[in-house]
Amino acid sequence: MPGADWPVDDLAPGERDELSAGPARGHSYWSLSTRRLFRKKLAVICLTLIVFLYGGALLAPLITPYEYTAQDLSQSRAGPTLAHPFGADRLGRDMMTRVIYGLRTTVIITIASLMGGTLVLGITLGLISGYMGRWVDSLIMRTGEVTSSFPDIILILIFVAALRPRLVGAVQGFEDATGIDWILRLGLLDYAIISLALSIFGWFGMARLVRGQVLQARESQYTEAALVAGASTARILRAHVLPNILSPLIVSISAGLAGVAGSELVLSWIGIGVQPPVPSLGRMMFENGSIQVLRNEPHLLLFPIGTVTLLFFCFNILGDAVNDAFNPRTR
Repeated sequence: MPGADWPVDDLAPGERDELSAGPARGHSYWSLSTRRLFRKKLAVICLTLIVFLYGGALLAPLITPYEYTAQDLSQSRAGPTLAHPFGADRLGRDMMTRVIYGLRTTVIITIASLMGGTLVLGITLGLISGYMGRWVDSLIMRTGEVTSSFPDIILILIFVAALRPRLVGAVQGFEDATGIDWILRLGLLDYAIISLALSIFGWFGMARLVRGQVLQARESQYTEAALVAGASTARILRAHVLPNILSPLIVSISAGLAGVAGSELVLSWIGIGVQPPVPSLGRMMFENGSIQVLRNEPHLLLFPIGTVTLLFFCFNILGDAVNDAFNPRTR
């Protein structure tokens, strides 16, 4: 792979022999990195748990035993039972169902904001800034520096507070005119607004990382050869530059997953995230965050916190493992 030098001293004897044998099929930089990653048992366990949690969250309507709005006041604040393994909340709603749907909220917003902000805006603007240079580079970087000079939470709060009431009114009018009644009920508007806000104000870190990598890659021989051969700028960036800077990007994305998920939890905690009745783990922790609840109905707090803790733990362990596998110099 052009531009990717693997430090031989950091490889195991078997991997060193494979690398010295030449670029045989299956013995590339990527295959060696992937095999190194999957040799880490704890990382594999964490990856399996993340897939299990995300898969269960996305399939919530199929696997949950109750509707997340179903109430049974006779079960108000009831502890864990066979019928309600996580107990019930103040309105008698099944806590396991609400935790799974709350995790789905985190998954949807994390994926949407990651795809929109980190991958689309961050990588695209970073590629353009690093390769084009001059006034294009200055315009993109100065814009990112201005937005990043303010706390993200304040900008997101202003964005959501200014945009959400207008969009809610417009969507309500649309639902009344068409007979559709599930856009607001399912929280789709809240998902879109929060994801958009996180994307708009969360792209600069990735763009700056990509720009730094592109500044090195554009001076390499394979980039100059493609330019001499008459390749267009878009093709050079897509086919020659981007594949050779993916390694640090993968490490950065894997390490930042917990931060993106945590942003949604904080927004819901302070009340500007997904609105009720759509469940959110952050709102569950906010509503039950008192010493009285912890003493009398601990299941209302411990299960949402336990889910968040497990998810963040897996993200951090996996991020460290990916860093070790793709950047052996940092070990």
